[in-house]
Amino acid sequence: MSQFRTWSTRLATTNAPASTVLIRLFVGVVFLSEGIQKFVYPDALGTGRFEKVGIPAAGFVAPLDGVFETACGALILFGLLTRAAAVPMIVDMIGALLITKLPLLWGDAALFPGKSGWWTLLHESRTDLAQLCGSAFLLIVGAGTWSLDAEFVRATSETPNPLGAKTR
Repeated sequence: MSQFRTWSTRLATTNAPASTVLIRLFVGVVFLSEGIQKFVYPDALGTGRFEKVGIPAAGFVAPLDGVFETACGALILFGLLTRAAAVPMIVDMIGALLITKLPLLWGDAALFPGKSGWWTLLHESRTDLAQLCGSAFLLIVGAGTWSLDAEFVRATSETPNPLGAKTR
């Protein structure tokens, strides 16, 4: 059990300020809502979109992506297992940029017919880049002091003393 506590405490430990909650709020809400929308609007944002860009097994991959975005978005939003949740979201954003946005450089982006060029790439990538940077930030610094991760670390670092009062 102590090995689990050490591993989980290291994963949850954060020295980030409470203001990190703003980054978690932005990143978490966007991932959570986008994940849900993959199921609410499957033709436009889920399986249909994945088929349009040529992702194989779109009927499997799109819902899987929706589940990851929904679950990881919720975890990030509440600051629970934040670093672990940030990793698949970084992979998700790199994939989105490579598959849907990078083809804009040579004018072959299925989602953006007739558009091409560096400035178009930057414009269309702005949300993906913000999500990527926000997720990378959370991976590096953790959830911040206003999070369930920080509460977990505080709770597990308390040791009972013989008189029954908790100490740190």
